[in-house]
Amino acid sequence: MSSHTVPPSTPTSGPASTEAAVAMTHREVMEALSGLLLAMFVAMLSSTVVSNALPRIVSDLHGSQSGYTWVVVSTLLAMTATTPIWGKLADLFSKKLLVQSALVIYSVGSLVAAVAPNMGVLIGARVVQGLGVGGLTALVQVVIATMVSPRERGRYSGYLGAVFALATVSGPLIGGVIVDSALGWRGCFFVGLPVALAAFILLQKTLHLPVVKRDVRIDYLGATLIVSGVSILLVWVSLAGNQFAWGSATSALLVVAGLLVVAAAVYVEAKVAAEPIIPLRLFKDRTTALATAASVFIGVAMFGSTVYLSQYFQLARGMSPTRAGLMSIAMVGGLLVSSIITGRIISDTGRWKRWLVGGMVLVIAGLGLLGQVDDTTNLAVVGLFMAILGLGLGATMQNLVLAVQNNATQSDMGAASSVVAFFRSMGGSIGVSALGALLSHQVADKVASGLAAIGVSTDGAESHSIPDLATLPAPVRVVFEHAFGASIGELFLVAMPFAVLALVCVSFIREVPLRTTNLTEADLAPEATSELAAR
Repeated sequence: MSSHTVPPSTPTSGPASTEAAVAMTHREVMEALSGLLLAMFVAMLSSTVVSNALPRIVSDLHGSQSGYTWVVVSTLLAMTATTPIWGKLADLFSKKLLVQSALVIYSVGSLVAAVAPNMGVLIGARVVQGLGVGGLTALVQVVIATMVSPRERGRYSGYLGAVFALATVSGPLIGGVIVDSALGWRGCFFVGLPVALAAFILLQKTLHLPVVKRDVRIDYLGATLIVSGVSILLVWVSLAGNQFAWGSATSALLVVAGLLVVAAAVYVEAKVAAEPIIPLRLFKDRTTALATAASVFIGVAMFGSTVYLSQYFQLARGMSPTRAGLMSIAMVGGLLVSSIITGRIISDTGRWKRWLVGGMVLVIAGLGLLGQVDDTTNLAVVGLFMAILGLGLGATMQNLVLAVQNNATQSDMGAASSVVAFFRSMGGSIGVSALGALLSHQVADKVASGLAAIGVSTDGAESHSIPDLATLPAPVRVVFEHAFGASIGELFLVAMPFAVLALVCVSFIREVPLRTTNLTEADLAPEATSELAAR
């Protein structure tokens, strides 16, 4: 059996008594939102604050390049693979309790990571952190969808964009300061704990949602297969090109194994599970199917390219980690302004498609412009290009989820919301790995040819290394700076076609004006819901 029955605690009287019927004033929403935004900040901070500390961590714990990779990949694996599971649990159990549970899981992982004596313990702790972050990422938007109607949700999604921007900008800065302080790199794992505690307490005091209990069947087999299949494929894209060649037997084995497990998961979700983790009927809805496809392409384009901007500023322009973090203000500033303004306009008008399409056009333009940069481009011009990309991302990221939530019934709200986040993370994971492998290859070629041109012999290993630029002779430093500057610029051009595909998907989404209530027609007609579920 792939499922298990959980007995209900209290009966419900129908859709009108669901959590969707919650009526909250603006003040009540803002009070509850404060705790949710702190929880989201913790989730974002967990990855950004440690970025500048990784070299020191690996050095102190005597780790290898493989260990360096897995400190990052382990959290990404756990977060991505468990996002749809958290979303499904939100459709079955108390959303408040689930968010608080995710905060506790994150805190436990952070504590273990902070005292880790070796790389193995640290990587395991990062997996636990990823479980909590996956829950926070999926659940915060689900809770907001429960409190606020789609028509009003746009204005609140702007606050999520602000938190995203704040964590992205402040994380590397905070991490850099902590690493150089008496706390050392271990302080990077302690810093999120007070924020998590504050979020837990705020949610306990301000978030009051009636819990709907019903007979549920947890799809353990489907959950296991989804996590396993996604993990195998993410291990492949994370390690291929570094630990083994893309065309090797190991690579082929991982791909075949991953696809077979995913195929088994699809079969279980479609034919076996009574309460599937990812209800495949969701994809019968045109908006959900197209938005999910667009999320994959946006993930590849956005994460796959922008994650290397920090390397551009540090290795191509010789900046310190702190200055590199400050340069990201241009992009996240654009994202912040765009998400807040479009969110308010969408709430006022109920129309969202034009902003999705316009946002994707700006994303494509931003990627194309950034594709022209190299190590000599004026930094003000680079900042302008980043701001254009940020404006586009701000108009698309949250509003794509909003379009899906607008079509989803309350019983599927968690699953529908997490599906978009899940596939965006999947696309991002693939993009980061594939473009990272391309970057390594391009840099190595440019360094080798550049060193040969100035008469410096190399055994090949030097061209694959990431040097300390301050210690290099001026001519050699110029070679490395040009190699990284030109190669990272090329990544944006490679990412452009994926953004174009996302624009095509968004263009074919049929616009449905945002509802002014949380209940859909299916929620109000139980017999329709039952008929849909039976199909």
